[in-house]
Amino acid sequence: MRELWNLGWVGGLTAIGFLSVYTARQNEISSASLTYAGVFLAVFGLAHIGVRAGLPHADPWLMPLAALLCALGLTEIYRLSPTLARDQSVWVVIGLLGFLAMIFLVRDHRRLEPYTYLLATTAVGLLAVTMVVGTTVNGAKLWLRVGGVQVQPGEFAKLLLVVFLASYLREHREVLQMAHRRILGVGLPAARHLGPLALMAGVSLGVLGIMNDLGTALLLFGIYLAMIYVATGRHLYTVLGLGLFAAGSWAVYHGVAHVHERFQVWIDPWAHPHTSGYQVIQSIEAIADGGVFGTGLGRSLQVLNHGQTIIPAVQTDGIYAAWADETGLAGAAGLLLIYLLFCYRGFKIAAIAGDGFSKLLACGLTFAFGLQAFLIVGGIIRLIPLTGITLPFVSYGGSSIVSNFMMLALLLMVSNRAVERA
Repeated sequence: MRELWNLGWVGGLTAIGFLSVYTARQNEISSASLTYAGVFLAVFGLAHIGVRAGLPHADPWLMPLAALLCALGLTEIYRLSPTLARDQSVWVVIGLLGFLAMIFLVRDHRRLEPYTYLLATTAVGLLAVTMVVGTTVNGAKLWLRVGGVQVQPGEFAKLLLVVFLASYLREHREVLQMAHRRILGVGLPAARHLGPLALMAGVSLGVLGIMNDLGTALLLFGIYLAMIYVATGRHLYTVLGLGLFAAGSWAVYHGVAHVHERFQVWIDPWAHPHTSGYQVIQSIEAIADGGVFGTGLGRSLQVLNHGQTIIPAVQTDGIYAAWADETGLAGAAGLLLIYLLFCYRGFKIAAIAGDGFSKLLACGLTFAFGLQAFLIVGGIIRLIPLTGITLPFVSYGGSSIVSNFMMLALLLMVSNRAVERA
């Protein structure tokens, strides 16, 4: 009941958001916003029924939080382009269908454990195919074209990687702890003990060097370091992993022009204000323009009369800046608070899970979600180099929406199992 009640609040906020944007765009008040909100609430209401039928004891807060993020994203995308908002709505429906399919076909996340090596091979295969035949967009080779649809395999690779690591680390945790003691005793650990760490560093650096994708490289390797730390409790693996990645990144920085340019823009975007630094500068100015409470939904200068946006790729990379412009510091902080609440619920699920695989899976999924949000927001505000990945559930993009709903389904399966045991 709490889940349905919270979804009702989300539907109300969606109505207010679409009403504000529609009024600003059309200069008239219309009931169209109620239609948008009603359809949104109906779709997520059906998802709620499916969750309660398949996972009756699942966490009641995660899906409303995901729905709220989707609502905020759709509202802002509609403000930028109604056509893009229509396409994003279709992807949300597809994502929810995949979400329900996972719940009813898998039901118990532990069924995936015997297939973890197959999943890992699939993840590496997706990245390898992208490296070979992927489409380059804005200097990064992120996409595969399947018919008339573009797919971003890295979004699904991260999900498969988390499932594999949860099983692998649960099985080899004691071996890794023994290797840790051997390293501290100044002995040479067996290659098989540190092999996976070196392999993950290699895969991540391959993504960085060949695909020119700093965001996916940081995301994949960050997930691995976080999960190995949770599994072993040893800081040494984190230090070694960061050292390997830093050394490889230094080499890639000097050898790959696109990565070098990303770092130069991060250090001083005003050195190239009309070319590579333009997106970062416009994002920072948009955030500053929002002030404390923003200009109002639909009232900031985001789209020119001929349809060109002020911030390049604003619907994907720069949507946080657009949201901060129109809702101010208060709205931007509220958006980050939603992500923190989502991560809190995810880590709480991990804490109450009864077996190692479930704990590691919940931790990995939650960390992947939180780290991805940090990477894109940190890039927009120049805390780190701009990575170009999507803001989960908010940015425009079908691959991101579908993969995040699949992650949500797995988290709900873990929570359902944990509560049943309790």
